[in-house]
Parts: sequence; C-alpha cells; structure tokens
Amino acid sequence: MKTPIRLENLRDASLETMAEYFKVDVSNVVLKRLYTLGLPNKKSESYRYFPMESLLSTEYETLDFTPLEVHQKEKIEILDGQVISIPPYVRVYYTHYDDIDMEHYDPMYYLGHLLNPRVIMIEIDGDRSIELIHRFTKPNALIHYRLVIKNQANRHTTLYESFESTNAQGSLVLHGYDMVVAPDSTLRVIKNQNIQNDAYTCVSSHHYKVSRQANLVLQSFDFGNTAALDLFKVELDTYATLDAGHLLYLLGKTRRGIVSQIVHKGEHSSSKQEAKSILEDDARGIFDALIRVEHSAIHSKTVQNSKAVLLGEHCYMISKPQLEIYIDELEASHGATTGQLDSKQLFYLRSRGISEKEAKKMLIIAFANTLIDHIKDARYQEKVQKSFEETFYSHTKEST
Repeated sequence: MKTPIRLENLRDASLETMAEYFKVDVSNVVLKRLYTLGLPNKKSESYRYFPMESLLSTEYETLDFTPLEVHQKEKIEILDGQVISIPPYVRVYYTHYDDIDMEHYDPMYYLGHLLNPRVIMIEIDGDRSIELIHRFTKPNALIHYRLVIKNQANRHTTLYESFESTNAQGSLVLHGYDMVVAPDSTLRVIKNQNIQNDAYTCVSSHHYKVSRQANLVLQSFDFGNTAALDLFKVELDTYATLDAGHLLYLLGKTRRGIVSQIVHKGEHSSSKQEAKSILEDDARGIFDALIRVEHSAIHSKTVQNSKAVLLGEHCYMISKPQLEIYIDELEASHGATTGQLDSKQLFYLRSRGISEKEAKKMLIIAFANTLIDHIKDARYQEKVQKSFEETFYSHTKEST
C-alpha cells in the first residue's frame, strides 16, 4: 500500500497542486473539468441526500498497482480493481482512454478518470452472455478503477455483474463504466449488488453512449444496509432506445439509490425508466432522475416512473422524476408514488385466511418480482431472485 489519502484535501487545492497530485499537465481538460465542478459537498445537487462529504473526509489507504497474473476462466473477475481472470472469447486489457464525456454532471466521474489514467478495456465479439465479478478484500482502502465496454454492431450481448467482499470494511469503492453500444446492437446490463453490514461503500459513476438504432437495457438490483450511490448519464442517438429498471430493497439506516440523466439527442429515440423501492427500518432511498429531450430529438418518446413502499415508521424516500423538454413533437410522461402496502390487497388476502404477516410478505415479493421477472435470461433471473429473497427473509427472521 502507498501513502494514505484524504480526498477532501483536494477540495481547496489549486489547479497546479491538483495537476501535481495526478501527475498531469495543468492544461489537461479532465483536470480542468474536475476543478470547475469541485468535489461534492452538501450543496451539490447530485449528492444532496448522500453522505459524500464524510466519505471524502475519511483517510484511506491507497493500493499499489502491481499487475496480477491473469487466468483463463469462464468469467471476468476483478480483484480490488485488477483483472485476475478472463474468458477466452473476450479481449480484456489496460489502456489509455480519450473518449471521455466532457459534459458529465458528476465530478466523481472525472476524479475516477484522473485516478485511473489506464482503464480496463473489455471488447466483446459476437453474441455473448458474460459474467463479471467485482471482488473487494482490502479494509479501509480507496479502491478505484474504471472499465470501458465495447460490443460489435448487429450483435446482442448480456453482461451480468455481481459484487463480493471479504474483510473490506471501511473501504470506499470508486468505479464506473464508459460504455459504447454499437449501431444496430443490443447490450443488456444486469447489476446484482447486495452490500451488508458495512462491507464497503460504493460510489459508481457511468457514461453510456447508445449509437444509432442500438438498444441499451439497464437492470439494477440493489439490496442491503450499507450506503451506495449509482450515478449515470445516457446519451441516445437517432432511433436509439433505453429500457432502465431499478429495484431497491434497503434496511437499517442506509442511504442508497440512483442519480441519473437520460439525454435524447437523436430523432425518434425512446426511453423508459422504472424504479421500485422497498424501504424498512430507518432507510433512506434516492431516485433523482432527469430526462432531457434536446432540440434535435424530435418525435422522441419517454416514460419515467417511480414507486416506493415504506415499511418502517422512520424510513424516507427521495423521489425526483424530472423532464426537461425543448421540443413539442414528442410523447412524454413521468410520475412518482410513495406510500404503504395497499390496504385493499391486504384485506383481500386476509379474507382468504392468510395472516397479516404472510400477506405483507406476499405483497412485497410480488412488488419486487415485477422488475425481477423482466430479466430475460432465466439463469440471471434466478440469481437476482435468490439475492433478494435471502436479504428479505433474513431480515424478516430478525424482525420476529
């Protein structure tokens, strides 16, 4: 490990000091963008409901980059930010990446690129279904890495990612994707992240670029009682489509959720974003989502919806679906609901001889399954279902 770092020290640093720290020239455009945006604080719109200031003020150990031996396996495995296994049909290597989005709203996106001048490039040929495992084993460490995913035109790819940790308590994981969805292709990304008992805190910042007539499906499933925030920006070209679904099941006193921007740039582009949140105990869920339709995106279609079920007296849901529209020729709708379990449905189930406790379980699972059932691959649907039910039933058992 190298010298400990407290990221907050970069907050008031001069451009020259930051350039020296990151070992880049003061004219570096990524550095200038980070310097202009500044590190997140309580006034930062994207981090207003997330304890980013306390994370930045914590001292972390930094990890040495010593390339590890890479084995050939059926899955891509990344251990504390380094690749340790790859399938034979995927090209994975470290490289510099220059196609960085210079209009991203998240300063941590630029911090991630400055911390990682070499990204993990993953190039996928043909129609593939790939598993990616993120493993974290270092306590009280700053674990940072960035990945670039590229698929081929006219191909269909599924990427299933899961997260595992051992002895990673107190660590901050900063990671993210730059994904380029090739023209006339489909890329499905299924994220299954279950963080329990302060295993680590994860802040992810992504950029997705969906090319002409391409399809991107984002399905994120976040469960547990530890803080995490997923921030992403999606850009849609002509006839490009996005189908995004997010399921949160939060316990304890955690703060966790989604901050997103979906930008329609091309004509006839379409997007659908659906979020469902289940909150127990004192949990706070976040759905802060903006859809922007630019002047060039005539005849676009967009739908955005957020639904939250509050099961604890002190849990709280921040739900901010937003539309920013600059044209008239489009179809657009958005909405949000937050409340308790449906009393009429509970009454119906109880009238059939089902106890109140079991009736509530049935309704919660049914609420979650509306998104889990959208996973087309039965193998991955089963994995996500198991992850959700393990978290749900273990908490239900503790509550009795």
